[in-house]
Amino acid sequence: MSSYKLSAKKIAEYGRHLRSEEKSTATMEKYLHDIGLFAAWLAGRAVTKERVAEWKSHLAAAGYAPATINTKLSAVNGLFDHLGWSECRVKFLKIQRRLFRDAGRELTKGEYQRLLSAAWELGRVRLALLTETIAATGVRVSEVPYITLEAVRQGKARIVLKGKIRVILLPEKLCRKLQKYAKKEKITSGVIFRTKTGRPLNRRQIWAELKRLCAHAGVAPGKGFPHNLRHLFATVFYQTCRDLVKLADLLGHSSIETTRIYLISSGAEHQRELERLGLVL
Repeated sequence: MSSYKLSAKKIAEYGRHLRSEEKSTATMEKYLHDIGLFAAWLAGRAVTKERVAEWKSHLAAAGYAPATINTKLSAVNGLFDHLGWSECRVKFLKIQRRLFRDAGRELTKGEYQRLLSAAWELGRVRLALLTETIAATGVRVSEVPYITLEAVRQGKARIVLKGKIRVILLPEKLCRKLQKYAKKEKITSGVIFRTKTGRPLNRRQIWAELKRLCAHAGVAPGKGFPHNLRHLFATVFYQTCRDLVKLADLLGHSSIETTRIYLISSGAEHQRELERLGLVL
């Protein structure tokens, strides 16, 4: 079997390839980070399928969750395909379909309302409106820059990401709030949620602000990440409309199965449903 050498030059070239494929910044950073971990583990040794399988075992022994291991394997497998090293690919770990969501990481509607209250009490208007915008529309944190003053005036945002285009409708009440905020901040066009220098807030800044807000709101820090607000939107929307196909369109999912993952209930909720069946007399 052939063996190959992985170099910083090859990794950098793959990064440029990912950019040309219009991968999101977060996706590129994640792939390159995981490839970097693999390269560090290799310590200059040649790449072979046996060594990649050994790395997979190493990750499992180190305590990584199966889903996390699979994302790392996806990163290196993609690199191998790009380099023409397909014989080095290894299979993903088989994961049993999840039945319940970890309640310790699930953001409830009550906790969301506490986050909003804390933001307003602290005078963090931008953060309060940002939190409300993500939760009320289900946008990804990477899509926040598409919430512009022009979009707010039209009541809809046109999002172009990952080679796909979709339109997000913005609730009227939210639009009124955002227009009032823009007027106060002297924003006459472009991105609503921006730094003092006028640059759009990035993922890390939003994540850090939400983490700090959790401490003031009495919400577990592990629940303070933007994607949880997107999950909350999905859960509340489905409970109200019971339309999985429409929800998939709103979230920008190409697969209904991806949307289904968003709707996995917590074990506690499932327990309550079992009790309501009344089958134990």
